Amino acid sequence: MLRYRSTTLLALPLLFTCVIAYGQASDPAAVRNTTSPSSDTKEPSPHTPTAVIAPIPRDAPRISKQTRYEIIRDFETQLVYARTAFPMGVKGLQLKDGTITPNGEELRQALAIWGPAVKPGDPAHISFVHIKDDHIHFEINGGPVHRKKWYQHIQVSGAGGTAQAPQDDPQANAHGSFVDVYFGKYVPEMTAQQLRTLLFPVLDFNAPNKEVAYLDTLPPKVKEAIQAHHVLVGMNQEMVIHAKGKPPKKVREREGETTYEEWIYGDPPADVDFVRIVGDEVVRVETMKVGGEKIVRTEKEVVLQQPDREAKQEPTERPANAPTLRRPGEDAEDVPKPSNGAAPPPPAPPPDLPPPSGGPGQFIAAR
Repeated sequence: MLRYRSTTLLALPLLFTCVIAYGQASDPAAVRNTTSPSSDTKEPSPHTPTAVIAPIPRDAPRISKQTRYEIIRDFETQLVYARTAFPMGVKGLQLKDGTITPNGEELRQALAIWGPAVKPGDPAHISFVHIKDDHIHFEINGGPVHRKKWYQHIQVSGAGGTAQAPQDDPQANAHGSFVDVYFGKYVPEMTAQQLRTLLFPVLDFNAPNKEVAYLDTLPPKVKEAIQAHHVLVGMNQEMVIHAKGKPPKKVREREGETTYEEWIYGDPPADVDFVRIVGDEVVRVETMKVGGEKIVRTEKEVVLQQPDREAKQEPTERPANAPTLRRPGEDAEDVPKPSNGAAPPPPAPPPDLPPPSGGPGQFIAAR
């Protein structure tokens, strides 16, 4: 009996060694390293932003019926994130060759008049997709016009007349927007991933959340500052909120002719930041340190791109036949006046004309 126990104890280390060796050989990572060293690098998924998508060939044929169904089924009801602001109502966006229309000052005017349906970084719901001859129509958040339900198309006729379901106001849901993706002569054959690449200037299909989607639309300097919870002079209110959150305290003051808001972050004995905002821009950041040090920054640290504002200030030529409220003979404001300031004599009245003869539709002046 003692001999059997000794034999068993001597065999245990050998058995344990065999188990470890088998486990290492059966490890998928170990087998992968020994069989194919190049398979360690994982290929990027086609749904990741790093995936390389082949562009649509120029000689691609017209989109097929099957591809139409696949694109509509793939894109409708998707939840994405906006990379730009969409004006509300019938004033949507157009996208062609990566260029968004309207943009710059024209887009800001549309947003001021109609209001934004979604802002950069906001979640957007693709509610309707319509493939037309030369473009694809994507409606966002219900679109600019309220669509009828299926039961609102039904009419029931009988002895008492015709009854129909209650109809909604077409403008009752005018809180959405749309984007039209234009192509050349026709909509070509493409994959859903190629279409996502075309929509990337306006819609982000890869962002995991709203914060990441918003940061991807900002310049690198602003993005780094927001991630570090740091406010730069020149930011707008939305950037400040993303960097520091909503202000616990707000103070509205007036300095001369300028009205500003002071956003206060922090409480003593911790550091306290006073962010001064005029309009929608940060013009001053004051930080009170715990040790009593006061740091004030007023020089602009970031300049947001506004390409169309300078172009708007350029003088434009007035057309020759432009409408005017001046009477005949009155000079325009830009016409040089005489040095003595005397106005030119009024034009002579037209010569007397013989009175018209009476007739149908004519008026005879009294003598």
